[in-house]
Amino acid sequence: MKNQFSILLLLLLSINLTAQQTSNWKNYTCMQNTQDIISTSNGVWAATDGGGFYFDLSKDIYKTLHRTDGLNGINLISVTVDNYGKVWFGSKEGVIDVYNPADNSIKSILDIFNSNYAVKQINGLKASGDSIFVSTSYGISIIDAKSLLFIDTFFKFGSLSSSIPVNSIYKSDLLYACTQQGLAIQKQGATNLSAPESWNVYTTSNGLPSNNVTKVILYNGSIIAGTNSGLAIYDGTAWQKFQPQISTIIYDLMVSNDSLFILSDKMISIYNNNSIVKSFNLNTHAVKLSYLNPLGLLAADTTGIIEVYSNTNSTLFFPNGPASNLFPSMTVDNNGNLWSASGKDVISKGFYKYDGKLWTDYNRTNNPGLLSNAFYTAYAAPDNSIYMGNWGAGFAKINGDSIQSFYSNTGLVGSQQGAPLYVVISGLGVDSKSNLWALNFGSVDLKTLHAFTQDSIYHYHVDATGSGYMNEYHNLIIDQYDTKWFYSQNTSREGLFYFNENGSYNNQSPTNGYLSTNDGLTSNVINSIVMDTRGDIWVGTGLGVNIISNTESITSGSTPSFTITNVFPLREYSINCIAVDPINQKWIGTSQGLLLVNSDGSELLATYNTTNSPLLSDDIISIAVDKNKGIVYVGTNNGLTSFSTPAIEPKDSFSKLFIYPSPFVLKSGTNKVTIDGLIRGCNIKIVTIYGKLVKEITSPGGRVAYWDGTNTNGSLVNSGVYIVVAYDTEGNSVCTGKIAVVRK
Repeated sequence: MKNQFSILLLLLLSINLTAQQTSNWKNYTCMQNTQDIISTSNGVWAATDGGGFYFDLSKDIYKTLHRTDGLNGINLISVTVDNYGKVWFGSKEGVIDVYNPADNSIKSILDIFNSNYAVKQINGLKASGDSIFVSTSYGISIIDAKSLLFIDTFFKFGSLSSSIPVNSIYKSDLLYACTQQGLAIQKQGATNLSAPESWNVYTTSNGLPSNNVTKVILYNGSIIAGTNSGLAIYDGTAWQKFQPQISTIIYDLMVSNDSLFILSDKMISIYNNNSIVKSFNLNTHAVKLSYLNPLGLLAADTTGIIEVYSNTNSTLFFPNGPASNLFPSMTVDNNGNLWSASGKDVISKGFYKYDGKLWTDYNRTNNPGLLSNAFYTAYAAPDNSIYMGNWGAGFAKINGDSIQSFYSNTGLVGSQQGAPLYVVISGLGVDSKSNLWALNFGSVDLKTLHAFTQDSIYHYHVDATGSGYMNEYHNLIIDQYDTKWFYSQNTSREGLFYFNENGSYNNQSPTNGYLSTNDGLTSNVINSIVMDTRGDIWVGTGLGVNIISNTESITSGSTPSFTITNVFPLREYSINCIAVDPINQKWIGTSQGLLLVNSDGSELLATYNTTNSPLLSDDIISIAVDKNKGIVYVGTNNGLTSFSTPAIEPKDSFSKLFIYPSPFVLKSGTNKVTIDGLIRGCNIKIVTIYGKLVKEITSPGGRVAYWDGTNTNGSLVNSGVYIVVAYDTEGNSVCTGKIAVVRK
């Protein structure tokens, strides 16, 4: 009994150890939505809602910065470069990150982020001397560029409201604050800028076209102001209309040589010699301008950085990445490619694939055969075909370079809320006969499930839904008994449904049913279902997780007798998504971060959120696991994060053990050696070259295990060569390797 307890304890400890072995964290974001740019001698820095990047013109390469690189800000709004070459980023959340290219380090200034201000967005950054002027949602702050300490903060500008948002600042001999209520200019000789009387205020009563002033710049010795309603020039006393007049919103102003560049609504105008000498029409609303030799004029745009040549010729550049920061549904195919949908309706951008190095985007522009960009559901079939459910246009099948659409040619009927052909496919799966099943979000003819066989297409009404119209069906799962599981979020009958055609697609008496809180579920609000490696169904609800066992009773011919249990560590959590890794651990996505529980849910192994990890958001939307590489992908509405784990699909049989690093240099038990090449459920013995037992390790169940260099007493072993023996529980399969240990 004592030995059994010791083995159990060792197993639990090894699983906990595995849970902590996350590594190689990476962020993946779309960096097309560029909010601000600034040019340097060899390139241009950009602030985007997916992080920051630098385009090195001399090397024609990109450098990207994410949370995994040390950034604390996520949605970046502004960027500048100080006199020491450090790059400053300001975020929507109030974080200021300072990147030093000299040593590749990042320091974060969190004073504004941790403040009590209701809105903390950093609207602009301006470097002047040793100071950084910060335009914020509450005023202006000044930070020392060397020490990164705050020098002063100004909340009140003359007669303007206190703590008014500042759009931008201009610094010459005086300080100019562009606000939403007017323009504040430092009085000549004023030194105490915290005092309201140190500022002169100008509004429409003084000649400005609008009180919302966006930008001020010095051009040919005169101050030019851009507003929401055009331009004005300051004559030293009042403001006059700037000719020729542009009456639309002015996003940015820039001076280069003798020319004034004016960025307005979908237009860049070049002003010189008292007239506009050239204009460029833009397809979208650019927000910032810059100039970089030899590229020339650049504009920050929602689609990337535009290198402007003419009205009809421009180049768009941004780092490779997904087309969107939305990941509502993800899957990994047999080759290790990650596939993701992008969303529904107007926010969707098609779907995307990541092969471990590059992202490939699929949309109607580069694949005209696609009927819509609104792909909402992703599924990788066992034969490596990829299926993408569309929000309104059926689904698509991707097989290599071939893309086939299934829509009006399928007999599927759409929802009564839209046109009959508005077909939303919210779940896809393949049964044991390799036939595809599709879940219809809502169908006027009440046909919820559809089976696509080689010979025909079968459409099924699930009797458990009743005779009336229902919709909001989600998340199709097919278990080992070919039972189809899905749920509805329709408030008229929320809960879990199951359906089994009992081996015949023409069966007129299938087995189907409905489960709710009356049957033992903790909540009828279901957001996710998944089948684990034991065949149990895990149900993520608004009040935790339920496990449904004994699912084979559905095919028994009598009333199913399920066992429904609760996962105690996850009680009261609202569950968004669940994924299963190769050793049957469960990765749980919530709105409070990412959780990891052991195989039966009895123990919470790890918790990850934005405070203790590089996750891009605590609101986890989707999770996918690459079982052959041990990579976990975590999707949020701010982008994607991945990390590596030891939970890798085990080998079918022993071939060779890969043990590394070798030599293994012991560092007080803080580092570990990796033993790779294991089969499922094997044990490991560490012995000396003379056959003396040093340590026994129980594998967590995957392809890899770890040894921390200690013996059975917990003491570090001596330097020497050790033999690693791995064997299955019956002792029929054995594999050995060796490792050199150096103890310092």
